[in-house]
This record gives sequence, structure tokens and C-alpha cells, in this order.
Amino acid sequence: MSDHQDLQSEIEALWARADQLGPGDAKARATVESAIDLLDRGEAQVAEPGPEGTRVHEWLKKAILLVFRLRAIETTELGPFEFADKLPLKRDFARAGVRVVPGASARWGSYLAPGVVLMPSYVNIGARVGEETMVDTWATVGSCAQIGARVHLSGGVGIGGVLEPPNATPVVVEDDALIGSRCMVTQGARVGRGAVLGEGTILNPTIPVIDAETGVELSRGVVPAWTVAVSASRRREYPGGEFFLPCVLVIRRLTEGERHDKAQLNAVLREHGVSA
Repeated sequence: MSDHQDLQSEIEALWARADQLGPGDAKARATVESAIDLLDRGEAQVAEPGPEGTRVHEWLKKAILLVFRLRAIETTELGPFEFADKLPLKRDFARAGVRVVPGASARWGSYLAPGVVLMPSYVNIGARVGEETMVDTWATVGSCAQIGARVHLSGGVGIGGVLEPPNATPVVVEDDALIGSRCMVTQGARVGRGAVLGEGTILNPTIPVIDAETGVELSRGVVPAWTVAVSASRRREYPGGEFFLPCVLVIRRLTEGERHDKAQLNAVLREHGVSA
């Protein structure tokens, strides 16, 4: 911990003079890359979700922002493909116990826990993906997103990145959640443990989450644990007419700790015209 505190102090000092930094500063680059290596190995994380909210470690976000100042664009060739970027990709997946299907990539500075499966997909710097989570085809995990264990991010899911400002809370998807195809979870929204989002649901901190049985607004941008939620809309009147604005509707409560029975979930969701 003391080593991390020392490194944190060094990062904060570099951040204070960020405008003076560039790719030629080898010492600063080495310091910042030490912080990125911690993220890459899973020894530190940008944010720690808890029952009272998410604690953001701003200094690690600052390190990510600084690394883009301190690294120059480099060309990488892989077969017939050419890439030009400031950051390398992760390596040594087999040793980490991670399965990566051709077409998938994860940037250095992201962490993939043992048992993670990446179908053709993308994981950005600062993101953390928990044990036995599936990142399905064409899903993206944005910068600094915190994805729990045994999560299924279905095909085409977009988990938004939240990097700036450094104190901004990233997207959190807790353990055992199931995110349906083509869902978009962005801007620091949170999906509780064991929750299910029906396909096509859009969730961000401006979207009201409403209990279908009572009509009560439960939150903005937070789906409660062990619930099934779907995309919906509610009527609003304006001087220019009557319009329907998006919301998320909680349609079912699940037994806490119960593993998802996909056949039953699909039956529930089909009643409401959607699927997982």
C-alpha cells in the first residue's frame, strides 16, 4: 500500500504540470506506465463499487490521461493489418487464464480476470472484467468500466467509457448480471447484482427506472439488484405536443442468489415483447 501511495503522489505531481509533459519525458513516462501496469495486472482498479456508491481513485484516471500525453503513436503490423496507436494491446492471455477468440482485443491497462471469455469484442484501458464473465460478439467495454464476475454482456452490448473528468463515476455492472443484446449502459449508470436487462435497453443517469407494479420512480440510471428490467417509454406533455420519453421498467423481482434460468427469463420477457 505504501508503494501505491508513493506512486499516487508522483502521479498527482505530474498531473499538476501536465501541460509541460510530452513523449520526450522518459522519467515521467516510466512513472505513469508503472500505474498503468498496476491496472493491467489487476493490482489496482480505477473504481471500487460498494453498497453506498462507487469510490473513484482519481489518480489512476489521471495516470491514464497522462499516458496519452507521454506516449507517441507507433505502428504495429499483424498479418495484413496495420494499426497506429499510442497504446499496445494486452498479451499473455493463456497464462492469465483468459480465452480470446480471433477478432477480440483488449488494450494494455485493462484487467481480465481468470475465466473471462472474449468473443470478437473490445475492452478499453482502465476497464476491469471479473471472473468467468463473457464479453460476447461485438460487445464493447469502455474505458474504466467495472464489470463483475459471471456477467454476460450479450452480442452488441455497449458499455460506455467514462474517463473525464477524473472524478467521474464509471459504469458499473455488478456480479451475475445479464445484459441483453444491443443494450447501451453509459455515463456512469449502474446495474445491480443479478439484474437482467432486456435487449435494447438504454440506461444512463438521466433515464428514470420505474417499478411496473407501483409506478414509483426507483432511481435514475440504477437498476436494482435481482430484478428484470426492460426498455419502455412514458408520456409527457409539452407546449409543442405530447411526446414519449424513454425509461426503464422493472417488471419482475428475482430470488436473491438464484442463477438465471434463461428459458424462464425469456418467457417473462416475451410477455413484455422483448427478449434477453
